[in-house]
Amino acid sequence: MELIRKYFPDLTSQQIRHFEKLMSIVPQLNQKVNVISRKDIAYLEERHILHSLSIAMKFRFDSKARVVDVGTGGGFPGIPLAIMFPDTAFTLVDSIGKKIELVREITDHLKLKNVTPVNERMEQLNLKADFVVSRAVTAFPKLHQWTQKIIEPGSDQSMPNGLISLKGGDLEKELAPFKKRTEQFPLSTWFEESFFYSKMIVYLKK
Repeated sequence: MELIRKYFPDLTSQQIRHFEKLMSIVPQLNQKVNVISRKDIAYLEERHILHSLSIAMKFRFDSKARVVDVGTGGGFPGIPLAIMFPDTAFTLVDSIGKKIELVREITDHLKLKNVTPVNERMEQLNLKADFVVSRAVTAFPKLHQWTQKIIEPGSDQSMPNGLISLKGGDLEKELAPFKKRTEQFPLSTWFEESFFYSKMIVYLKK
């Protein structure tokens, strides 16, 4: 919890309990499903939870917002964001059943009432949302193609509705089709750990 509390000092006592429990149960449950590599599980707080929470550094989701996490895997970024925004409705989607079962187990352990797990392929989703979030799912053009029909236009939140993707590496070629339509926010703006040096939030408003 040291890193989470370092960057989010105003957490409520319930949020602190949720994050502590998340950090304790994910390694246990991951032994059955192995969504996170055994090498990487040692860096759960930094590379998975805090990485997910980077979205909360830039975006504020209110109680009316509908957020869909596509390709959620073991629940990232959706579960940490659902803890951070307990009044916002999150739908966590993955096409692999065992991953969604893991998400269900985690949300049951944490008693999160604002998370709905869905086992479905992204291109077949029949949902409407204000925001789609994702973390290292696929190339941005394909992600946009799969999710553009989900996102409804609007601007009732702190920023207009849109697609919010956590990406890394050289994105010039990947984002070229969108020219200047995307905004990029380097995570090193907020986090000093070296893991975040090449990480980015890519935002495309509807």
